[in-house]
Amino acid sequence: MTTSLINIGRSGAAAARANIEVTAQNIANASNPDYVRRSLSVSEFVGTATINFQTSSSLSGVQIGGIQRANSELIQRQARNSASDLSRADAELSGLRDAETALENSRLFEGLVNFEASLTLLESDPTDPALRTSAVETARQLAETFQFADFALGNARNLVEADVTVGVEVINGAATELARINQELINARDGTAGQAALFDARDAALRDIGDEFGTVVQFDEFGRAEVRLEANPPPAGQTGVLLVSGSTAASVNVSIQADGSTNFDIAGTQFAPVSGAMAGRAAALTNMATRQSQLDAIALSTITRANNAQAAGAALDGSSGQPLFSGRDASDIALDLQDGAGLALAVAGSPAGSRNTGNLGNLIAAFGADDGPIAATDRTLLALSSRIAGLDTTREGLAIINASAEAELLAETGVDLDTEAANLIRLQQAFEANSRIIQVASDLFDTILGLR
Repeated sequence: MTTSLINIGRSGAAAARANIEVTAQNIANASNPDYVRRSLSVSEFVGTATINFQTSSSLSGVQIGGIQRANSELIQRQARNSASDLSRADAELSGLRDAETALENSRLFEGLVNFEASLTLLESDPTDPALRTSAVETARQLAETFQFADFALGNARNLVEADVTVGVEVINGAATELARINQELINARDGTAGQAALFDARDAALRDIGDEFGTVVQFDEFGRAEVRLEANPPPAGQTGVLLVSGSTAASVNVSIQADGSTNFDIAGTQFAPVSGAMAGRAAALTNMATRQSQLDAIALSTITRANNAQAAGAALDGSSGQPLFSGRDASDIALDLQDGAGLALAVAGSPAGSRNTGNLGNLIAAFGADDGPIAATDRTLLALSSRIAGLDTTREGLAIINASAEAELLAETGVDLDTEAANLIRLQQAFEANSRIIQVASDLFDTILGLR
């Protein structure tokens, strides 16, 4: 009996010590976002023996099992999917806000209004050299404003394109790492700390992939992950384009066209992402390309309307009006007329020094028309701001859903310091109690040996 007590106490103390080590590991990684809470499984240990053909059993303490890792595949999937949807909204919103900032900081709308205002002032005194010079200077500033708006908007597009390139590198790296983890999981022993660490690394890689693309993930009996990227349209008979299978990882390739369209492919299979940051960036690039096309159209409208008006009028010296602007779009628009006297404010055929403003009125009306450059710029800015406002509302809803999923995941897999602190006290008491059992068994053994 004394020997059994010693064995029971020894096994209990060993189990308590191992549990303390696991609890300490939990506390040490409480702030590690890639760490999932661990626990140690223990079970009753019953020793059996056969003597004289009869089986007898005796209690022999506790048996230490393996390390158990808190996990829920359903909750993990919900968290990945909600994070992927939120990443899409964030990426698109970021790109469009940069585009809006580029256009607003260029002050293009203000430049067009100022040019119209300078022309309106000329109606009061069409022969005033100062007013004519001011109008030409305003036209020069307008041309530079178009060029700056085109540069700023192009720079915003370049930033999003750079994010796409970096994102592809991130996902290819995560896919390669996941394939390596899958290979190591085959050789990992069940219930070991090494296997739990591999599962943590696996989930971190899946989260990195899910931030960039929507994913469909399946696990096998070893815990290895097969990852497919959600695609629109999906491959025939498949839930997505295969990225990782076992120890094999494919590479994502991307090409960005001049019209802003972004083409992704894996092993020659082209696809469009459904969610994730890549889907948001692709949508932002398409929208930004549309805005840049609209900007070019506004610049061309400005050039055409101004030059047509010039051609239909007479300059201050009575000669035919010459083009005010040169160029074809926002990137190359430039002031072509350098002298204010060349502004053709009078109708064609008017004599030198004429105060006629008939042609000037036509130019002002052309700029202020519903289909003119001022109204077109206003519509472009309004459409962009409306899209941003809608995305902002959508993002708020997705953020709430993601926060709920993350909170549920944290409750399932996170470390609660209060709980772990209570466990430390309980396990310390268990260790002391088992030590006391060993001490009592030792005292009993000594007493028995001391009997005469």
